[in-house]
Amino acid sequence: METVNFEQLEISEPILRAVTEMGFEEASPIQAKAIPAQMEGLDIIGQAQTGTGKTAAFGIPLLEKINPENKKFQAIILCPTRELAIQVSDEIRKLSKFMAGIKVLPVYGGQDITKQIRSLKMGVQIIVGTPGRVMDHMRRHTIKLEHIHTVVLDEADEMLNMGFRDDIETILKDTPGERQTVMFSATMPREIMEIAKTYQRTPVVVKVVKKELTVPKIEQYYYEVKSKNKLEVLCRLLDMYSPHLSLVFCNTKRQVDELVTNLQGRGYFAEGLHGDMKQSLRDRVMAGFRSGSTEILVATDVAARGIDVDDVEAVFNYDIPQDEEYYVHRIGRTGRAGKEGRAFSLVIGREMYKLKDIMRYCKTKIYAQPIPSLNDVTQIKVEKTLDRMTEIIQENNLSSYVNMIEERINKEDYTAMDLAAAFLKASMGAEMEEIQEDRRGKRRYDRDRDTGAEEGMVRLFINIGKRQNIRPGDILGAIAGEANIPGKVVGSIDMYDKFSFVEVPYAYVNDVLNAMHNIKIKGKPVNIEPASGRR
Repeated sequence: METVNFEQLEISEPILRAVTEMGFEEASPIQAKAIPAQMEGLDIIGQAQTGTGKTAAFGIPLLEKINPENKKFQAIILCPTRELAIQVSDEIRKLSKFMAGIKVLPVYGGQDITKQIRSLKMGVQIIVGTPGRVMDHMRRHTIKLEHIHTVVLDEADEMLNMGFRDDIETILKDTPGERQTVMFSATMPREIMEIAKTYQRTPVVVKVVKKELTVPKIEQYYYEVKSKNKLEVLCRLLDMYSPHLSLVFCNTKRQVDELVTNLQGRGYFAEGLHGDMKQSLRDRVMAGFRSGSTEILVATDVAARGIDVDDVEAVFNYDIPQDEEYYVHRIGRTGRAGKEGRAFSLVIGREMYKLKDIMRYCKTKIYAQPIPSLNDVTQIKVEKTLDRMTEIIQENNLSSYVNMIEERINKEDYTAMDLAAAFLKASMGAEMEEIQEDRRGKRRYDRDRDTGAEEGMVRLFINIGKRQNIRPGDILGAIAGEANIPGKVVGSIDMYDKFSFVEVPYAYVNDVLNAMHNIKIKGKPVNIEPASGRR
């Protein structure tokens, strides 16, 4: 896929700034083709599915033509549903964030029309509406289209399927003849071409030709989630499958940064990779991922190009990709060198339509799965532990251990089943139980627990960071002073916005946990505990 940056599209600085803030690194294929054509003033027929970035494809050139000084209606975008009208208007607002004086208003059925009339009278340049409600306003003369220079029909085929053809044609007839008319449609039925022939002037067809790509033999699943639950579901999947190395894909740089912060805050060894990072930092992150010290790499599609790591056991689509080809490239990072691979996608609401497009395009089946409960996570870990026990039984001579168990049972009043259950609990404890307090109320660290620190050290998580104006010296001073240990034995201190990690030797870890319990650093209450490793 050829990479096209938004700078190459010669869009204005305010819009480029908004696109950058939204976290997009490059134009999607439909944007790369549609934006230049529309900015030349051509009428366009764009064939694109939902989720390919088509709102920006028509929204950016549309905004370039808007005169903020003119408070009259200058552009109208027709959508089949109120949900899409709201979504498109929100996207246009984000794109125009740094353009002073731009007003965007969604108008749709189900909302009080008098409220919409009041908003229209205050001066609006861009109307995003459903055909029926736009017609209502035209009959009331609260929307007049004589100054419109751009008309966009978004998901035109869907509007025709819903019976809006007469309304669409009435609206088009009421706009100036010299307007620019842009249509985006997932399919190109006969009715679309008839409207194009009647109401467009020698339109340019913009269509992204897809390469035939096959999906490797990877187990593929999806989970329908609510936006607020995405992080929790991701964490449960990470806990349940416990992949040695995993890739998590996000669509924007901002989402990468937010997700990495949240995962690190929960104790996972996660790092991010995106286009804003310096090459030296990218190299360090990749070295950590290849060595296994970083278990979860969160990346954008652009940043992930060139990643060649054979041991990736799972790929997570935290965001559904904008383009079907991206999906194929993403999941192809796992299941390499003849190994098993899994791909998980988290889907919100309308993204189900995009997932169906991906399945059709890839000629593959992605299976729905129920969101795992905490009990499911525990059960899976039990099964994995028992599987390890089975391997030990099959691969080792355990006769001497059997004799020791028999001797113990003969001395004590319990059964072999009791002893097996105790061994299972002990084995599970290192992975499933957090720091325990002993009978004296002291905090203890289990030496068998892996926190990912250097050999002989324990990595501790502290709930304060840079935003609290805390410096590494403050943390070092507090640990050395409170725990009465030499400052020189304290290892690396990694600080983030809201939390930090510090490494201390095994010999001192319990002293540090006990001494730092319920203290304050620079007046901020401190919670300190061992970082979770592969949970």
